[in-house]
Amino acid sequence: MKPTAPPPSDATHGLPFPVQRHTWLDDAQALLTGTLLVALGLVLFRHAGLVTGGTVGLAFLAHYASGLPFGPLVFAINLPFYALAWVRMGTAFTLKTVLAVALLGALTEAMPHWIGLRHVHPVFAAVAGGLLVGVGFIILFRHRASLGGFNTLVLWLQERFGWRAGVVQLGIDGAILLASWPLLDAPRLALSVLAAALMNVTLAINHRPGRYV
Repeated sequence: MKPTAPPPSDATHGLPFPVQRHTWLDDAQALLTGTLLVALGLVLFRHAGLVTGGTVGLAFLAHYASGLPFGPLVFAINLPFYALAWVRMGTAFTLKTVLAVALLGALTEAMPHWIGLRHVHPVFAAVAGGLLVGVGFIILFRHRASLGGFNTLVLWLQERFGWRAGVVQLGIDGAILLASWPLLDAPRLALSVLAAALMNVTLAINHRPGRYV
């Protein structure tokens, strides 16, 4: 009689190895790495005069329209969404998100003093910037953090209903990009759409429900 395998314990969640939780050091390096990649992408966008979606895109629009600093704007616009994060995603997620948004604001304000860009081709800015922002988001999402705003909403919708975060985010970003029409000429708007599409395709492919533990 062939022996039967013991049932999987809760510690392994049905896997042949125990699940290892992220430590605070893992989360700290993820917040730094993820926000750094996003900030680099946003520097490329800003240099080429492009915009993006989400609350970051709203902060870009407010920055272009008013001339106010981008860093404080992105933190202020995210304030109402922290309540959603607290209620729906938990205390740890909210605290990491607040830290990530604050760090992103600081990095985007400091980077122009650290990096001097004399010329960036707009197409390269759209492609490289979109991919950098997408990868940065994935790193943050994998460590139960976000950049606030609609990131929090789409993550909750993915966890609650199984809707792909990248697909939902793409729809929201499209609406924000349409709202930027008065501030952008047609070529820059088209490149902004390309950047948002690349960012969200990166999310949709690499951060779909059930793919990773």
